[in-house]
Amino acid sequence: MRYLTWRTWPVRAQRLWRSSLQVRTVTISVVMSTIAVGIIGAYMSFSVGANLFDTRLQDALAASERSNVVAQTRFDATQQTAGLDLDVAMKSASTAVQQAASTPAGTDIAILRTPGQAGVRLPVDVVSPGLDPDVAISPELREQVESSTERRLYWQSISLEREDGGVDPAVVVGSVLDVPTSGQYELYLVYNLSDTEQALSFVQGTLWLGMASLVILIGAVTYTVVRLIVAPVRTAAETSERLAAGELEVRIPERGEDVIATLARSFNGMADSLQRQITKLATLSQVQQRFVSDVSHELRTPLTTIRLASDVLYDQRETFPAATARTTELLHTQVQRFELLLADLLEMSRYDAGAVDMELEPTNLVRLVEDAMEAVETLSASKGTELRLEAPGGYFEAEVDARRIRRILQNLLANAIDHGEGKPIVVYVDSNEAAVAIAVRDYGVGMSTTAMERVFDRFWRADPSRQRSTGGTGLGLAISLEDAALHGGWLEVWSAPGEGSCFRLTLPRRRGETLTESPLDLPPVGAAAKEDADV
Repeated sequence: MRYLTWRTWPVRAQRLWRSSLQVRTVTISVVMSTIAVGIIGAYMSFSVGANLFDTRLQDALAASERSNVVAQTRFDATQQTAGLDLDVAMKSASTAVQQAASTPAGTDIAILRTPGQAGVRLPVDVVSPGLDPDVAISPELREQVESSTERRLYWQSISLEREDGGVDPAVVVGSVLDVPTSGQYELYLVYNLSDTEQALSFVQGTLWLGMASLVILIGAVTYTVVRLIVAPVRTAAETSERLAAGELEVRIPERGEDVIATLARSFNGMADSLQRQITKLATLSQVQQRFVSDVSHELRTPLTTIRLASDVLYDQRETFPAATARTTELLHTQVQRFELLLADLLEMSRYDAGAVDMELEPTNLVRLVEDAMEAVETLSASKGTELRLEAPGGYFEAEVDARRIRRILQNLLANAIDHGEGKPIVVYVDSNEAAVAIAVRDYGVGMSTTAMERVFDRFWRADPSRQRSTGGTGLGLAISLEDAALHGGWLEVWSAPGEGSCFRLTLPRRRGETLTESPLDLPPVGAAAKEDADV
């Protein structure tokens, strides 16, 4: 479990990074501040270290120059003092060098005779206790000093090992001394810079501690400022989500007179306006729905009376004169159409009011398609249209409201017969484990792209002047679309001018399941489609 938790924390961090403006702002501010402060701190640390070293080096060079002058003066004095021992002069010179250098305790000296000179080696070399000239003085430095023709100072940075195994930085400065009757000697002063290193470490530690505190302070200030800004924005986002969910009474708290308060007042004003408009539209919609429902119900009684009277006249039309008989037939047809229109209006009013109930039961859709085809058989025969069924077999049962699905199929078949130009109409049925699909394909006049976009609109006709055999109300496809949505399904259309149209109904096999794909292509590609494409 710990392993899984450790594996998931990067995903959680990534999700938090994407979802939190506050986290992104604070993180970016801290990272950028760290980079900027780090660059400045590195520059300052380098500058301070360089300045300390340069200052210490200049002091060492100045002290070395004084020491060289003092030592050379002592040796020059031996020529004016008869019988002066050179060894005594060397000791006196080394003591004077220590005093003239004015360096801290621990500074070592070495006075070494330049190799390769003729004559007696007097006085002897002087080396401070604990100093190894072969280690502290490099051959390169000795070579520079030996070959010097002027009284110049040469220096080199070195490292001195301590007794505890540590290393101290140091500077060794070399120069030339002329000893009477003995030849050329070399004066080396070794300056230990451990005190300078300690001072630099203290300055650097203080500097980095200050920079770390500055970064933390910047992060805290950024967090506080962003929180002051993000909190109202988060409140506005939550309030807008609640408004979108239908809670029209929620508002953003208004505090102060700043920009955020102005935003809150503007948002609340917008919400008040939206609430008034939505309430007004909802009231108008309810009035409209009630009006349609009431009118439809009120028309049923006189329409029933008119239909009964038209039926009586229609049954006796053969006894009427020709003109009267034709009028009776027209009256009977229009009364039937009016009755269908009234029924469709009542159905649409139920959908608009959200008062539609379904009676779901396992249904074999192939049987349902066959029933719908039988219901329009007379109409297809009158148009000379052949109806074909292509059902390869499979999971055909689904939980549907058989009455509503039958109504969709009859409407699609009637439309296909009306626009099929007498060519065969193929009905495809197929399914998989999750969905069932029914497609009605005709090879008639087809529709344009603009017509397909409006084909499901209420009372819309692709060609109002076209003769219709079914006497449709203009609400059939709109009701079919609502029936499909009520089942959680899709009703889609494909069409092309001169190639016909295809309506595909896709339904989930079980109520509540979400559709992801349809078992049938749109339009379907099958044996019947290939045959009819050449018709």
